Amino acid sequence: MKTVGIIGGSGFIGSHITKKYLQEGFKVKVSATDISKTEKYQHLKNLPNAENLEILPLKVENKNQLTEFIKDCSIVVHGGTPFQLDVKDPKTELFDPTIKGTENFLEVITEIPDVEKVVFIASVAAYNTNFPMPPGGKQPNENMDETDEPFMSEESHPYAQAKFIANQTVEKFIKEHPNTNFEITSVSPVAVMGKSLSNREDSTSSGLQFLFKNKIAPNPFVQMLFDTDAEFAIVDVKDVANGVYNASLKSGLHGKNYLLSSESWKVSDISKMLNNEKINGNAHVFYKNNSAKQDLGIVFNPAIVPLKEFSN
Repeated sequence: MKTVGIIGGSGFIGSHITKKYLQEGFKVKVSATDISKTEKYQHLKNLPNAENLEILPLKVENKNQLTEFIKDCSIVVHGGTPFQLDVKDPKTELFDPTIKGTENFLEVITEIPDVEKVVFIASVAAYNTNFPMPPGGKQPNENMDETDEPFMSEESHPYAQAKFIANQTVEKFIKEHPNTNFEITSVSPVAVMGKSLSNREDSTSSGLQFLFKNKIAPNPFVQMLFDTDAEFAIVDVKDVANGVYNASLKSGLHGKNYLLSSESWKVSDISKMLNNEKINGNAHVFYKNNSAKQDLGIVFNPAIVPLKEFSN
């Protein structure tokens, strides 16, 4: 039985990834920033094969904890960066745990002989920090894939900037360490939608679906999405889990970063789908998913699937 370590394995996306590896017969380690807050990971213990699950304390800024967590793992999935839109102190809330955590992880991982594969859960922000708006130089009716030049703006949300810089850190590491004993593959999902496996109320992904469904705008960013009827690229959380799993098992993907995206819809139509109402527009594919389909074998669900699962 192989062991996989999933940093961030109890969050919205991470829980589905944890479920996938348990289903496939892996021993799974999941990190908890505060082991005393059992409500954040208790739902994982109800998953099938949970007897093969271990919860360990980990703050990515702590190298000793990172070493303890990663040892004995043949696969490590790094999805432990915070995703939040309301930010008071970008440095301490986003930049430090995202960028410094990535730097620490890359430093530690080179010293663990058992690791065969690392999968980073990056973000569409690795390609476009303007998300959900198009990057500079692109029109909404165009499309983008992994061959396009990544776009970053200092005017973008701090979360997007942090994820862009973290991905650049990974790419720099790969170039400077051409002879590692393990492969690194990244996946960059767009807006991840679907039903949560827990009752946690701190999921930004679930929160956005709730806001779209009920047409609530608690901050200027969400209000802007409603005001402009922005087009939102969506991917099913289950497809992200499958993409991470497949990327971790397939060799020859070192240095690749795959966009995980299904369809793009205007916010007004997303609201209608969440409320089981008739939609007005049509799906558009801005972020092309050909590479993920071909290399990772993903058959992406249309956006209506995760939205209905959340709504129901």
